[in-house]
Amino acid sequence: MSHPLFELVSALESCHIHFTLQRHRPDTILVTITLVGERVEVDVFEDGHMEVSRLKGSESIVGGKDLVYELIEAEK
Repeated sequence: MSHPLFELVSALESCHIHFTLQRHRPDTILVTITLVGERVEVDVFEDGHMEVSRLKGSESIVGGKDLVYELIEAEK
């Protein structure tokens, strides 16, 4: 029996969809999927269930160097 994480990774690879794997919590693996016009974040839990967030946007340029540093400062 395969784990849902491996099934998801295989499905993404077979469709040539870009993704990254990250670990920010001890009980999940975060799969970030990059699509045109949106980013999808999938938390895959140890028990196999998934929680999905879709982040949609126009991908328009909204600023430059100054905006990057404003955003960094806002997080301090």
